[in-house]
This record gives sequence, structure tokens and C-alpha cells, in this order.
Amino acid sequence: MSPITPPLASRLDGLQSSAIRDLLKLTARPEVIGLAGGLPDTQLMPRDRIALAAESALIDRARLQYTESAGWGPLREVLAARESARLGRPVPLGEVFVTHGSQQALSLLAEVLLDPGALVVVEDPAYVGALQVFRAAGARIVSVPLDSEGMRIDALTELLDRGERPALVHTVSNFHNPRGVTLSSRRRRELAELAERHRFWVIEDDPYGELWFDRPVPEPVASHSPTVIRLSSTSKTLAPTLRTGWMIAPDAVCRGVELLKQGADLCGSALTQQIAAELLADTDWFDAHVDKVRRIYGDRARALVQALRSRLGSRIVSTDAEGGMFVWVDFTDGTDTVDLLARALDCGVAFVPGSAFAVSGAERNSMRLCFTTSDAATLTEAVDRLMRAFGE
Repeated sequence: MSPITPPLASRLDGLQSSAIRDLLKLTARPEVIGLAGGLPDTQLMPRDRIALAAESALIDRARLQYTESAGWGPLREVLAARESARLGRPVPLGEVFVTHGSQQALSLLAEVLLDPGALVVVEDPAYVGALQVFRAAGARIVSVPLDSEGMRIDALTELLDRGERPALVHTVSNFHNPRGVTLSSRRRRELAELAERHRFWVIEDDPYGELWFDRPVPEPVASHSPTVIRLSSTSKTLAPTLRTGWMIAPDAVCRGVELLKQGADLCGSALTQQIAAELLADTDWFDAHVDKVRRIYGDRARALVQALRSRLGSRIVSTDAEGGMFVWVDFTDGTDTVDLLARALDCGVAFVPGSAFAVSGAERNSMRLCFTTSDAATLTEAVDRLMRAFGE
């Protein structure tokens, strides 16, 4: 006889684990070339420099103590200076809030900005972490499509003209996960104008903006309007283990987030925030480090795209991978990537089917490939294995 247990909260009804996280469990075999995970390369993480910064932080025992809920003061000052330069306007310290990775910022913002049933507009295909957050918040989710210039603002305008009134719009503006595209400058201005005209919030999720290969990304959407909340982190440039993310938002939003964070974890890790502050403040070192990451990731991205196009030819259309971590592939011949994945795993290569990111469409003829953790030769071998999967 099974034990009787009390019920769980109804907000869990319908929530599912990330399909990508579940897939990674199946593809952890060492013989499989993994193009599925969205992970930075551990070999490029500055372990020795992080160790020096940790040693420096640990000299003062007071730094082992709790810190402010909004984040360690010196880190917020560093971030305020960096974001002021990026946005082209002064960012007051009160508009900088440090979180346990930018994912926590997204989760806390959903609680601050959304009532159950509120409308949230997302891009399709969508960042899976955002979908999990908005579904847990009980939001009504409507999607707008992407093209080569990012979110289609004309589709968002049509939605607004039909009378829909979103509480917020979420965009991954630079090197979109999973689609790989970047929102154009013109559309950034249009999105900010729509937000002000129709009084909705925009969350500009930007973990990849510094990972450009050939030219820097356009100005942030947040530079055009105070209704845009900007998120970023050190996870893709330094190391995920630091769990140092931040948001730039109006003071009232930051205060709301602070109230909820106090109930969640009181504050983040003062130690890792001190490490992040030292590394970000050392601008000469940090710029050289990110330049190295850009160069290596750029070489890998170009190798993957070249291998895909030379071997699959007209069967696919792929992004050019001008930055970030992903290549998105659409099959023009009707290939079902869910079916293809099973054969690909047998041939020793893994990817994420597009259906894992779908909101309204099926995306069954698409796939996302991550190029960051393999060198050029391995990526070429991965495409050869993919071709064998077609043969089977």
C-alpha cells in the first residue's frame, strides 16, 4: 500500500522538465559528439585568474558575510559603469540589481510584473528557460515569429492592433537562443516605441551580446526606453559557476525584486560577486580574454556552418552564426528532426530538435546545434556522422 501524501500546489500542473536538460542526460556518453547543450567551453574559462581573484577576496574575513540583497556594492558600481557605456546614458546604482544568474532575474521579474492570466509575448521558437518561468507564473503566452532580423515587429503590431494588451514582451535580442539571429537596430527602436505607446514592459535577455565574431551588436533595446529591462550575466564570458547575473531596471522594479529575493535566498554569494567584480573591473585583462573567446568560437562556428552547407547543400538553410553559441538549421526536404535524432545518436552525434523550442508551430523540420565545446575537426566529424544518420 503506497503512503498517503499531502497534495502539491496546483501551479505545478502542466509544468514539464526542460526537454533539453532531459536530452543531455541521454547524450552524456563519451562516444557521442554533443552539439545539444548550450554550454561554454570549460577550457576557455579563466580558472587561474578566477583563483587569484578568489584568493584576494578571501584575505578579508568580513567578505565571507552576508551581503546586500541587491548585490555587493562594488560589483554594482562596476556594472553601473559598464552598462552606462553600453546604453549610452548614466545608469544609477539604484537601477542595478545582482541576481543568482540572469535566470533568477527572469523568475523574480515574472513574479513582480505578472498577475495570473497576464499576457506575455515571446519569440517563436523561444528560449526554453523563459517559457518555463512564464508558465510557472500562470501567464497566457502568445508568440510572434522570428526572421533574419530577429523578432518580427510587424507581427507584434498586428497582435496589438487586434486588441491584445501584453504585460510584457520577452526578447533574446543578440544571437538568439535557439534561432541564432540578432534584432536589427530599426526593430529595436520600433519595439521600444511600441512598449511606450501601449504601456507594456520589455525584458531584453542578453547573455550572448559580447560574443560577437565580426562586428559588435547594435545598441541595446534598453537604450531607447525606460520600459525595457535588461538582463545579462558572466556565465558565457567568464564561468557559469560564478552564478553572477544582473538586471538594469527602474528603481520601482528593483525594489519589488528585492522584496521577493529576500524571501527566496536573502542575498547572493558575496564571494563569487567579489570575484566577478575584480575580473570585470580589470578591463584590459577582461577585454583580452573575451577577444580570445570570440576568436575561437568564431573559428568553430564557421567550421560547422561550412561543413553543414558543403555536405547537406540545398537540403538545408542555416544561420551564418555571426556570434553567440548556436547554429539553427531548417531542412527544406521535410526531414523530421525528432526521427533523425534517434538515428543520429546511434551514429554518435547529438543535437536538439527544433520542436523543443516550439511555441505555436511544430518546428519539426529544424534543429539547434551548439558549436562552443568542440574544435573544428570534431565539428566536421559531427556533420559526417549526421550524414551517416541520413544514410541509415
